[in-house]
Amino acid sequence: MNISTRNRALVFALLALSLVGCQVAPPYDYSALQASKPRSILVIPPLNESVDVNAPYTFISTVSKPLAEKGYYVFPVAVVDQFLKENGLPSPGEMNGVPLEKLRENIGADAVLYTTINQWGQKFQLLSSVTIVDSELKLIDARTGELLWTTRAFAQQSSSDGGSGLAGAIVGAIVQQIAGSISDQTPALSSGANAMAINAHNQGLLPGPYLPEDAHQQ
Repeated sequence: MNISTRNRALVFALLALSLVGCQVAPPYDYSALQASKPRSILVIPPLNESVDVNAPYTFISTVSKPLAEKGYYVFPVAVVDQFLKENGLPSPGEMNGVPLEKLRENIGADAVLYTTINQWGQKFQLLSSVTIVDSELKLIDARTGELLWTTRAFAQQSSSDGGSGLAGAIVGAIVQQIAGSISDQTPALSSGANAMAINAHNQGLLPGPYLPEDAHQQ
């Protein structure tokens, strides 16, 4: 994916998130997160409520970077996935059922990120198509099981975003359907949605211990 395409996807993610959050939310209660002070995060492959079987692994490929940029050590998701599969847990559903004490004992994580994917992928309608990523994230203390932080990562891109009338909508839907069969837009949308959710003002994840001091002021 080239830079301009990625930038457009991020713009759509920003727009969708701003529409979802049109009312200003009160500051998140960070007391549990501040008391726990996790240094490392283990990302478990998501539970998938969507019809896209590839959604869990597309998602985990887009969440590690914003978590690491926030100042946390993130266990390599591919290594963790392979480790769990080799220990008799072949699916995300089974991986999500592992007791926290076992994850901490065998992997050593301070916190575990659990995700449920609600919607994922492209939907075609009469005069338009829309690509949606919609996930719920929960960060859990691996030592106590306490909820440390939760958020929703949502973004969508519509073929009718250009607003060129009926003819434009028809052409846009056709082009989007052809393009969608060639290139998957969900990784870019998921990257934008996760970055926005993790860095959201008053609702995002607090900076971790490995974030440089000067970055706290940005």
